[in-house]
Parts: sequence; structure tokens; C-alpha cells
Amino acid sequence: MVKGKVAVVTGSTSGIGLGIAEGLAGAGAQVVLNGFGDAAEIEALRARLAETHGVGVIYDGADMSRPDEIERMMRRVEQELGGVDILVNNAGIQHVCPVEDFPVAKWDAILAIDLSSAFHTIRLAVPHMKRRGWGRIVNIASAHALVASPFKSAYVAAKHGVLGLTKAVALEVAEAGVTVNAVCPGYVLTPLVESQIPDTAKARGITEEEVKRDVLLAAQPTKQFVTVEQIAATTLFLCSEAAASITGTHIAVEGGWTAH
Repeated sequence: MVKGKVAVVTGSTSGIGLGIAEGLAGAGAQVVLNGFGDAAEIEALRARLAETHGVGVIYDGADMSRPDEIERMMRRVEQELGGVDILVNNAGIQHVCPVEDFPVAKWDAILAIDLSSAFHTIRLAVPHMKRRGWGRIVNIASAHALVASPFKSAYVAAKHGVLGLTKAVALEVAEAGVTVNAVCPGYVLTPLVESQIPDTAKARGITEEEVKRDVLLAAQPTKQFVTVEQIAATTLFLCSEAAASITGTHIAVEGGWTAH
């Protein structure tokens, strides 16, 4: 179903986004990587994906906090590859801090990257999808789109917003052959999660090991971290013909967290 389609995956130079890009490339999609990192390492990654899976892979370093750069990237995809068929909004950042001490600049950055960037990519991708009569938009939200945790006011607000955006856009494009859904992962040991462990330990006055055991995995009844491969497989399913009637909703992949 995705073979030959053009897939843009934001925040895909590591972690969940890279796993999703791998899955889509493995299924035959042309992939547009996006994210930060060492230029040589990103080029090696791009070349490996292209060679391993025999598909076209390009990289664009658009800063997802800047609408002008997002527009430039999306125009480039239109010009070079014909437009976006599959859009995966995965780019995200995090900051852990009590609300009264939360830096305003951090709030603005999290809302820009975790929420507004999805609005900008979607508004630019939808016209092409409507013309084609087919499209898949998958927003990588979080269990925090469904429930809250302390010290994460900006992230929780942004991810709740992603779920609302998902529902609203799904209704707008429901008759155009375009589906819009969200995947809500629990804790995955990605660089983003690992980077917040020291801050969470400081905010709560506990050790980093206690954060993993008593804060992160305490929320997941399975007591297991979700894997990147599980999120990639769920995303690939939502892009398939089997999921053509699934739209405007979310799939929680979080070890039972939100069943509490």
C-alpha cells in the first residue's frame, strides 16, 4: 500500500522517528528524513536507508520551530518528489520543571515544535493529498495526550492539542480519501526520554534509577518500556488499506498506562 508513496517523517534522525522511517522505507516508500544531528552521520544514515531498502531517501534539516523553514521543506518535497502522500509528525522536545519555574522560552519552543509544526506540515500537505484522493497523516502524540503528569505542563498541553488537531482535521478530509490519526506511545527509551530523566530526578528529589522504576515504568502495568519497533509497526498499519476506515482517533501503545 505504501510502495512508491512519498513519506515525510519529522524528527527522524534518531529514536521513534528513525524507526518509523526505517519501517516505511522497508515497505517501499520514498522517505524524507528531517531532524538535527551531525551532518556526516545523517548522510551515512540516509545512504544506508536508501541502499538497504532500494528506495529514494532525502534529508531536509528544516527547523520545525520555524514556519518558514517548514514551508521551504514542503515546497522542496513537492518540487523534487511530487508531494507528500504520507505525513508523520514526530518532531518533539521536552522540558521537566514545576510550572511556577517553567521558562517561558521553553514553553514557547515546546508548543512550536510539538504542536504548531504539525499544523504547518498538515496545512501544506493536505492540498496534494486531496488532489490525489489519498493520504495518510499520523501524528505521534503520547500517553500524555490522554493523561497528565506533574512538571510537564507544556508537553502535556501540546500533546493534548495534537489529539484535538488530529480529530478536527480528520473530519475536514474524511471524504477525500485521507485519514488522520494519532499514535500515543508510553515511555520508550529514546534520547528524548533519557534526557529528561536527570531533570525529573532533580524535580522529584530522587535518583535516576528511581525515576525509571518508580516514575516511568510505574505508569505502565506491563513494567516494560515500549519499543521503537512497536511504534513503527503501528504507524505502518495506519498507513495500510486495512486501516482505511480508521480516522480521527488514536491508538495507545503504552503498556496499559491509560487503563488506570
